[in-house]
Amino acid sequence: MVSMTREIGVTELVLRDAHQSLMATRMALEDMVDACADIDAAGYWSVECWGGATFDACIRFLNEDPWERLRTFRELMPNSRLQMLLRGQNLLGYRHYEDMVVEKFVEKSAENGMDVFRVFDALNDPRNMAQAMAAVAKTGKHAQGTICYTISPLHTVEGYVRLAGQLLDMGAQSIALKDMAALLQPQPAYDIVRGIKETYGEDVQINVHCHSTTGVTLVSLMKAIEAGADVIDTAISSMSLGPGHNPTESMVAMLEGTGYETGLDMDRLLKIRDHFAEVRPKYAEFESATLVDTDIFSSQIPGGMLSNMESQLKAQGAGDRIREVMEEVPLVKADAGHPPLVTPSSQIVGTQAVFNVLMGRYKVLTGEFADLMLGYYGECIGERNPEIVEVAKTQTKKEPITERPADLLKPEWDSLVAEAGELEGFNGSDEDVLTHAMFPAVAENFFTTRPEGPKNVGKTAEQLEKEAARAKGQDKAVREPIKYQVTVDGKTRSVSVEPA
Repeated sequence: MVSMTREIGVTELVLRDAHQSLMATRMALEDMVDACADIDAAGYWSVECWGGATFDACIRFLNEDPWERLRTFRELMPNSRLQMLLRGQNLLGYRHYEDMVVEKFVEKSAENGMDVFRVFDALNDPRNMAQAMAAVAKTGKHAQGTICYTISPLHTVEGYVRLAGQLLDMGAQSIALKDMAALLQPQPAYDIVRGIKETYGEDVQINVHCHSTTGVTLVSLMKAIEAGADVIDTAISSMSLGPGHNPTESMVAMLEGTGYETGLDMDRLLKIRDHFAEVRPKYAEFESATLVDTDIFSSQIPGGMLSNMESQLKAQGAGDRIREVMEEVPLVKADAGHPPLVTPSSQIVGTQAVFNVLMGRYKVLTGEFADLMLGYYGECIGERNPEIVEVAKTQTKKEPITERPADLLKPEWDSLVAEAGELEGFNGSDEDVLTHAMFPAVAENFFTTRPEGPKNVGKTAEQLEKEAARAKGQDKAVREPIKYQVTVDGKTRSVSVEPA
């Protein structure tokens, strides 16, 4: 019988990574707001609700201001730590930004309501995280240094423990072990967490993030907890599994009687579950068909990356060659020095694998892959294939670099302000400047179309048609109870039929 308990914090992912992984980041704010009161009162350690691909999706697909989304979450969840995923020197875009831009972005994110910044780099290069971590510390918010987990002949428990130490030296207030492809098996999860605790102290907070695609990571979370992990990431059950994450309620149930507990309010969890169960069907067209895929242990391809490669092949009339591409990805990854496959490295490696299959190996390099081979995204754990480096030099007319890529960038804030100021619909704010900086082509259109106030987005055409009909008094659906007198075997009863 367990006599003492240890509380395990939970980060809820339903407002960000859950719908990013399951339905291409398409969930609209209006379909989240009604769950916020229950999320705020459920007892989570933090609520991940911003960052990653959500910023891009807001302005590209949903016609929502991402800054307004953040302010809304802050207003609706005043008791919660709001958390975001930040790509270090890439911010939320796909290139490196000069240091002042990074500082401005973190400053404005904090001002608009962000509390916890999970800072990562696609190559696990600490130099690409340093400026963002320092900027978070300057705001007084929580800087979480992140280890992106992958597997290769060069990746070891000792190496991950060493990287954790570098992040702690950089000022990390907690360490996140981020498994974006569901590669983290139970024993490595235990060994890495235990190694960090034994090396740097039991008081080092460790958060563990896993996807569920391979079907093994619920056990990995349990082993991480046994090793000393303090916080785990989960998604409410109606928005979980497949290429998403492990279910929040399942984790609560699994911990019963083990000496660990989450302290979460199950009644609130069930309300959150029911809300998103009702909402989810609206986004069926964006759903991934993947449920469990153990091939990922060999291909190392995250779910989002796989769907992207499939669409690239179909566009070229080569949808039947996906298996060849999946076999090519680990080879390209090795040639590039074994980078973890997470945005943007996953897209860069995946697209080059497609090119290799369709055009011949390295006959054509994408500009991004050439830059990766030449060091313009940072350093990888392994040596890059020198033959491909030479191809990249010839194609780009650029030389390899070893310094921090952002050190080569000139100050750009003033020019970004000037550029944004020329755009129709620009509101004059630093937030708009940052939106333009990260997605200039998309922002230009967004500024002219964004709504001034609340708008209906994310609803199906049928729902909008019904709402319009109701507004015009044309909807003949039953809205009030209908009463009938029913006679059976000579006995008359009054029956009231409620509307559906």
